[in-house]
Amino acid sequence: MLVKKINGELFRSLVINGCENLKVNYAYVDSLNVFPVPDGDTGTNMKLTIEGGAKEVINFHEDNIYEMSKKVSRGMLMSARGNSGVILSQLFRGINKGFENFEAVDAIRLAQALQRGVEQAYKAVMKPVEGTILTVAKDGAAKMLLIANSMMTINEFFEEYLAELKESLNRTPELLPVLKEAGVVDSGGAGFVTIIEGMLKYLNDEVIDSSKVDNDENKDVEKGYNVILILNPKDNKASSIDTDKLNNELSLLGTEINIIKDDNVIKVHAHSAKPGDVLSKAQEYGEFSNVIIENLEYQHTEIQEVKHVDLGTCPCGEDHKAPIVKPDIRKKYAIVSVGTGEGLCEVFKLLGSDMIVSGGQSMNPSTEDFINAFNQLNADNIIVFPNNKNIVLAAKQAAKIYTDSNVVVIETKSLSQGYSCLTMMDLSLEIDEIVSGMKEVISNVVSAQVTYSVRDTELNGLKICKDDYIGICEGSIVTSRRSRTEAVKDLIRQSNVNEKSSITIIYGKDVNIKEVNTIQRFIEKNYPNLETDVIDGGQDVYSYLFVIE
Repeated sequence: MLVKKINGELFRSLVINGCENLKVNYAYVDSLNVFPVPDGDTGTNMKLTIEGGAKEVINFHEDNIYEMSKKVSRGMLMSARGNSGVILSQLFRGINKGFENFEAVDAIRLAQALQRGVEQAYKAVMKPVEGTILTVAKDGAAKMLLIANSMMTINEFFEEYLAELKESLNRTPELLPVLKEAGVVDSGGAGFVTIIEGMLKYLNDEVIDSSKVDNDENKDVEKGYNVILILNPKDNKASSIDTDKLNNELSLLGTEINIIKDDNVIKVHAHSAKPGDVLSKAQEYGEFSNVIIENLEYQHTEIQEVKHVDLGTCPCGEDHKAPIVKPDIRKKYAIVSVGTGEGLCEVFKLLGSDMIVSGGQSMNPSTEDFINAFNQLNADNIIVFPNNKNIVLAAKQAAKIYTDSNVVVIETKSLSQGYSCLTMMDLSLEIDEIVSGMKEVISNVVSAQVTYSVRDTELNGLKICKDDYIGICEGSIVTSRRSRTEAVKDLIRQSNVNEKSSITIIYGKDVNIKEVNTIQRFIEKNYPNLETDVIDGGQDVYSYLFVIE
């Protein structure tokens, strides 16, 4: 098709096709992560972000491009996760602003809207870094502002735009030395190129259906049904229900069982081939106030709008939403912490966190996840600990949207920093004093982690082999060893522990206590100045987290 202008309906189709193209190729974008760790998730984050926009308009029809793009922007804003996802959502937010007062746009207006998107995205990042998705989007918009004219078709526009985006993407290693050393281009920029590529394919009459492509996302799709229910105990006391017994009984009927006591109700989640059996068993314990049953295979392959019941942490990875009732008593402060691992999340609760947002490496929470958490609190001030550098932007975006409380994001960039802040927090102080104190805590804590490498590479002169255990200190890989114990020892040696007084060992679900004891004896023998504490964190991905203070 050859078109001279984009209206709302065409914009809708372009977004959906761009989304589908990223769904087909997101795993490749994930693989471009500079660090060879098992949590490269840029493609995943961008996919989930643009899916939010596509879901908003899949059943929405509107010729006005401003109204259509507003709907897309809103969906992406709430679904945004990870730095790349938030930046992508801001690009589309700016594009929407550029469409204001227009029902349809030609090449010239489209170029101007893309420039508005770039300006909006740059404003959203406190310290923009060149050689990233920002640069790629900026170069593309600048080129189109120069060459767009009233005679140019939208097809020609996207051909020129995509060509410049690809050239800019190929230049990113020259702007970011770490990309050049790792031998990759910027992953966020690659994700954006993939989306625009999908849009051009639609203009060339190629409609993409990711459900028909044999990629990792569509392999081994679980059959059966997703069962979600709110259970009201017969005596209206959740504490009277033996959730372990209920869990065991439901485990015989399905998988992904998750049971949460919340005030006087029980929230139940399960995957089962026979949802009726799950309902019958649960009904032995009480009556239902909400029940939702979804076909897992259909849910996986179709973009759809589904009303969900809030279940908090859900093992199936879906976002579950429902009307929230705030506590009656308003507090001065409430704390929201991002956490992963049953043990570590429990520690965060014991240290004063009112809400835990499930997430971390490889599963960054969205803007909406934070909003849902805020909605369950009643406080003058909500203090947020993102505990991951890739989650800070989503937390800040949620803070700007939320109006019922003053939301303050403490920029903790690791679980170690979050743990240290919670142990040192004094809620008798005023909010400005708390923020200042937390910044000082962050500056004094050394964060270190141990995980494994997913590919061969070389960084900072360090040769890393696939399946090596790697030690990371303050964001830099400092050691790579075949033995996990030796990697831990190397990491501790290189973490300035001689200048510190304590070290907290938070071990993951893949570590046994015998290995932890070996590490603890090593520390006590070689660093007698360090007071050692051990926590069974139960986290995935990272075998060890260290808090060195």
